[in-house]
Amino acid sequence: MTEAELYQLKFPIGKFEAPKEITQKLKQNWIRTIKELPVKLEETLDGIKIEELSWAYRPNGWCIKQVVHHLADSHMNAFIRTKMALTEDNPTIKAYSERSFAKLIDGNDDNIDSSLMILKGVHHRFGTLLESLDEDRFRNTYVHPESKYTYRIDIVLALYAWHSTHHLRHISQALSSNGAY
Repeated sequence: MTEAELYQLKFPIGKFEAPKEITQKLKQNWIRTIKELPVKLEETLDGIKIEELSWAYRPNGWCIKQVVHHLADSHMNAFIRTKMALTEDNPTIKAYSERSFAKLIDGNDDNIDSSLMILKGVHHRFGTLLESLDEDRFRNTYVHPESKYTYRIDIVLALYAWHSTHHLRHISQALSSNGAY
């Protein structure tokens, strides 16, 4: 497999790039993506067999069940971080190791129902919260302790809309590869 082919499998919709200009229309589209992820995920996983949950989307990549559990972990953190940015003055959030989380027993569980339920609840609440924000609140920020990057909520919204689509595509790739990886 070439580097270009591997890159395409790793980033099927491209790497995240923070938009230079954020319009109301873009924010509405991103919120819709956030709110729709649980339904799209369930549609994509409809009829999946237990053995298919262990199919990876690329060589040395996570398998489907790890991606689903990762989405729950990651998006719970995004929701809480956003709430912190709305209730504190530029807080430094808690980082975590996605790779370490994915290796834990719950990140490899064949039963993905609990993560799907988490995503339904978190995405409903996250979407409701985001829809309530005015322009000033979208400029609230938090600091990531590892990168030292200051994230505005509107950029977090763009990032997690991208993240939703990115991993949904990974799952589709794994299913269409018929377990080749």
